Amino acid sequence: MAAALVCMAAISSPQYVWTLLTPALKADFPVSAAALQVTFSLLIVLQTLFSPIQGWISQRISPRLLISAGIVLTGLSWVCASWAQTLTGLYLTYGVLGGVGTGIVYVGVISLLMQWFPERRGMAAGLGASGYGMGAMLTTFPIAHSLSHTGWRHTVLVFGIGIAIAGLCASTMLRVPTGNTLPSQQPEIGTPTGEVVRTPLFWLMFFMMATMATSGLMVTSQLAQIALDFGVAHLTVLGAAALPLAMTLDRIANGFTRPMFGWISDVVGRERTMAIAFSLEAIAMTCWVLLAHHPVAFVLLSGMVFLGWGEIFSLFPATLTDTFGSRDASRNYGILYMAQGVGAVIGGPLAAMLHHTSGSWYPVFGCAIAGDLLTAFLAITVLRPMRQRFITPQPKIL
Repeated sequence: MAAALVCMAAISSPQYVWTLLTPALKADFPVSAAALQVTFSLLIVLQTLFSPIQGWISQRISPRLLISAGIVLTGLSWVCASWAQTLTGLYLTYGVLGGVGTGIVYVGVISLLMQWFPERRGMAAGLGASGYGMGAMLTTFPIAHSLSHTGWRHTVLVFGIGIAIAGLCASTMLRVPTGNTLPSQQPEIGTPTGEVVRTPLFWLMFFMMATMATSGLMVTSQLAQIALDFGVAHLTVLGAAALPLAMTLDRIANGFTRPMFGWISDVVGRERTMAIAFSLEAIAMTCWVLLAHHPVAFVLLSGMVFLGWGEIFSLFPATLTDTFGSRDASRNYGILYMAQGVGAVIGGPLAAMLHHTSGSWYPVFGCAIAGDLLTAFLAITVLRPMRQRFITPQPKIL
């Protein structure tokens, strides 16, 4: 678990400090905000697009080898991005290469931890995902400091090398559960992937995860621009700059919520926990956008937003495996994880276009809040009864 958390933390910066890089990148690449946000969308889409293949590979080769390869690709993506001279070059390095690398590590680590803790899948997925959610809090202030003193190219070069070194050291300690040499040797029961993707239940989960991913990734990718537009980017709270302080608090909340709500869902049920968490984000986001001009409120409420969002990465994989079983669990989650790619497109360039067209963040936040409330409603009224009908054996008619 400790080694897995370090691996996840090592690859978290490309996603979670992207918003710090955007002002410098806009100065270096004179393009629209929507065009620049395509880089972030590529990172998330490619992170998810190949996840079904990565899930299949993880069942056949050593997790250590797979995850190590992903870590090298992630670090290399930043090193190569430091030399990019065109927007296309940034797309291919930061976006494509980084997306493939981080996706390999993320899916590989979650799949491995689900094997280690089969009776506490919510907690295991949450703890693993917390490393990814919280990892960037260790780099937020150092990267912000480096950006202001040495520029973005030197920053991503140095930290790209650091990503590879830290992640590779941790990956050497990864192991499969005792008595197994490959994940495929474990007893597996459940529904094969081919049947899973033909069920309306799976696509309901996919829609819900995509809707929730949209709101969180919108804030993740554009927090710096939101802070600038609300006039708090250059203000301080307790002597610290409001933007990196908010990002650090966001990472703490984003990491803490994953095992916390994963554990709660193990106790009170997945759907009830979803309804509580998704409603919490809707309330927090409403208060945040209304009070965003105040730096203290901006920092604290941004943390509350992530407290109600990050748990999707523990609740949905646990719910999926509870429903369809451990057979093809890695591949099933790989396909479900593609929902985050859909959310990245909507929450990245499309949200930037809506902001540009309307001249305000209020329509963007309004759509995100409506999506949160919709998924909370669906969790109780639709997902819960559908899962109960699927899991409960139907009586045979003689």
